[in-house]
Amino acid sequence: MTKIKNVFERILPKYSYLPLAAMLALNCIAYFGTRTFTTNMHHYSMYTVIDSMIPFCPAFISVYLLAYIQWIIGYGLIAKENRYVFEWIVKGEIIAKSMAFLCFIIIPTTISRPEITGTDLWSGLTNYIYSTDAPDNLFPSVHCLESWVCFRGAMYLKKPGKYYKYFCLIFTLLVFASTVLVKQHVILDMIGAVIFVETGLFISKKLCNSNKKLFQRRTTHA
Repeated sequence: MTKIKNVFERILPKYSYLPLAAMLALNCIAYFGTRTFTTNMHHYSMYTVIDSMIPFCPAFISVYLLAYIQWIIGYGLIAKENRYVFEWIVKGEIIAKSMAFLCFIIIPTTISRPEITGTDLWSGLTNYIYSTDAPDNLFPSVHCLESWVCFRGAMYLKKPGKYYKYFCLIFTLLVFASTVLVKQHVILDMIGAVIFVETGLFISKKLCNSNKKLFQRRTTHA
């Protein structure tokens, strides 16, 4: 048992257990719990003219699903960097997710998704996502929110190497693209995610202001 515990602590530092558990719990409450209140409410569409110009590309469901791997790796690396970076990023994520929780209740949104006629692998995976993920709780996009948090955290990481943040940026932009190309979200959902994260990190920075060295080092890490 001790060996297993030691292996687990090498993967994630002990101080990260509770915050990560809180993040996961809040995610479930915000995404699934809100439907208890909003199922019978009027849902708004934020579909715009720009969204009508974006083609439906089922192949991008691959990036949409790989985002989950990005989050696991991203939060793991943030946790292992140091406690100060981790606490700042996680508090910012929790604040952003709490704002999303309120938004899901106050402004429930929906989207009209296309009929899938293809029989290829990507069409099958997209159809599966459609059948398991209701078209609601869209603004802001949780997919974009989590990927943007991982990118913003990557800007402060030194241990993974300097190229990780560039890879993270490119992949995050691909995740953003995937959400609209598979018609799970619209443009405003992406914009909302960035605004919510940046607001959350700004508030978190104020709350963590006692750790001034972290923020003074920003120019050398970004």
